[in-house]
Amino acid sequence: MSHKYEGGCAHVHTHADAEPIDNHTCHCSVCKGVTGQPTTHVAFFKHDDLAVDHPDKLNRQPFNASNPDGPLELCTCQECGTPIMLDDKQNRIRAIVPNLMGYDGSFPAASYHAFYDPSTGVPRPSDGRPVSEGLRSDFVWPSPA
Repeated sequence: MSHKYEGGCAHVHTHADAEPIDNHTCHCSVCKGVTGQPTTHVAFFKHDDLAVDHPDKLNRQPFNASNPDGPLELCTCQECGTPIMLDDKQNRIRAIVPNLMGYDGSFPAASYHAFYDPSTGVPRPSDGRPVSEGLRSDFVWPSPA
């Protein structure tokens, strides 16, 4: 069966039929450190909207090494090490990085820039999308699933 969005690796698959509740280009230092990318396309789904077929085959580690007790865990495949998703221990969201987590190029583009910090010296994005110092101002964390 085909789904609207599908990702993962050969061993663990994720999918969603709902739209992401947030879809941004992240400029935060945590994403830069974890991905090695200067910016990272991140999409948040409501926790139960992003399904994973073999959660028992995931290794989990803190997403933010500076905050190991934080809510987000980076989930990677136990067999091949591919990053699969970010899972929220509070069951509010699951997040994906389309270009690193097996999603194809048809995934919707990010709608804004999040966590832009001018003090880093990086030029302000000028692609016409809104730029925010955090998540977009109207974003509301969903209730736990």
